[in-house]
Amino acid sequence: MSPCRRHLLVMAKQPRIGRVKTRLGAGVGAMEATRAYRVMLAQTLNRLSRDPRWQAWVAVAGVHELHAGVWPENVNLVDQGTGNLGDRMQRMFNKLPVGPVVIIGSDIPNIERADIAAAFHQLGSHDAVFGPAPDGGYWLVGQSRRRTVLQMFGNVRWSSEHALADTMSNLDNVPVKLLRQLADVDDAASYRNWLRGK
Repeated sequence: MSPCRRHLLVMAKQPRIGRVKTRLGAGVGAMEATRAYRVMLAQTLNRLSRDPRWQAWVAVAGVHELHAGVWPENVNLVDQGTGNLGDRMQRMFNKLPVGPVVIIGSDIPNIERADIAAAFHQLGSHDAVFGPAPDGGYWLVGQSRRRTVLQMFGNVRWSSEHALADTMSNLDNVPVKLLRQLADVDDAASYRNWLRGK
């Protein structure tokens, strides 16, 4: 598998007050939530986008944000398009160039390059890979796209404890691998854990 054909895609929004981390903002205030998102996004892109083992993409929420001037020069930008989270992630699996694709969010502060490398390694022998989160969702989803692009996201109850189970129920008889569990920062409790280094 050629490293230049591996694709890491970060789902992101331009960090503007009231536009990002609204659940977190309800607990800590919109300004602090936006500041936290800005920090997490910058850390994620700085840590992961320069690795030569994969090509980095940022899927931006809104075509007008592609030209916002806030994105690093070393990443490829693509518009997420419309629809729910599953619609937007499926669109990325469908449209990126040939090769395995790993998708992550921009709010997982403990993610490391080794996690992404592990995901691509597992896609050498599995069709799909997930990074489970403690709340029943997932912080990473990937596809090998060797034979076909899997349609993974039908009838998923997003932002619920059922998101991972619902997604995996769409993958009967598909070799799937789970990675280590990591937490995203989406409410006041997870934000406090992040600040405490947990």
